[in-house]
Amino acid sequence: MPELPEVEVTRRCVAPLFEGRQIAQLRTTRDSYFFRTKPRALQRRLKQRTVQKLTRRGKYLIASLDDGSTLVLHLGMTGQLFGEGVSSPRLLSATARASLDPEKQESFKPDAHTHLQFEFADGGPRVFFRDVRKFGKVHWLAPDQEDPRLAKLGPDALKITGRQLARSLSSRKTPIKSLLLDQSVLAGVGNIYADEALFHAGIDPRRAGADLKAEECQALVKAVRRVLRRSIQTGGSSISDYINPDGADGQFQDERCVYGLTGQPCSQCQSPIQRLRQGQRSTHYCPACQI
Repeated sequence: MPELPEVEVTRRCVAPLFEGRQIAQLRTTRDSYFFRTKPRALQRRLKQRTVQKLTRRGKYLIASLDDGSTLVLHLGMTGQLFGEGVSSPRLLSATARASLDPEKQESFKPDAHTHLQFEFADGGPRVFFRDVRKFGKVHWLAPDQEDPRLAKLGPDALKITGRQLARSLSSRKTPIKSLLLDQSVLAGVGNIYADEALFHAGIDPRRAGADLKAEECQALVKAVRRVLRRSIQTGGSSISDYINPDGADGQFQDERCVYGLTGQPCSQCQSPIQRLRQGQRSTHYCPACQI
């Protein structure tokens, strides 16, 4: 699932394709659970609207429109937001990917999984939102209307302070790994970066949130920022479906210290990385370095 770094990389790449451009037409697929606002309403509301700004809150992208309304986009697990003309094997079907050599791959053409096609009045590149599993979401908000999902978000993971985190954890007996995934505690962190941040902070993922001392909360916040910023610098993590909006893969997966590395030696102490289940998620950690 795209986490904060992948969403931020997407925002930075796609913002120039949105901002200052008037939407001439929006093409959609048929209504499904992808659409929190019905397709026809989206088409009507967005026609001739100009995107003023594309921002991010946690894992959400928010397009501010010239009439005061907003468009909220969430990539879900497999969502891809990108501009016209990119080329990537991740945008092709499994059959095509297996049968075509890389040099023969053509630029992406909208398919049945391309739920949004933004066409602009200037005739320039279109923007596509493609999601095979339809776990992504699109929601139009009237001026002054608030999305209940956004309202529940905690501080952004790049902005939260150690003091804020300590306050949120003060009475929580839930394991710290699970709390890092709670978007009401801090917004934007998912499984990959929670594991990596806990490793860099030297904190056992099984410890209760309330057991962390103030200095440990500060160290954890610094570790969260460190891994998120580094992932943004390297274009995010392309472990499954994520690609940059220019069609390129991210590179942070090559710098992981624990996530998905079960049994491999820790980069600091050479102890085997271990894996456990917390809730419905896998957690990877070094039993020697994380206490």
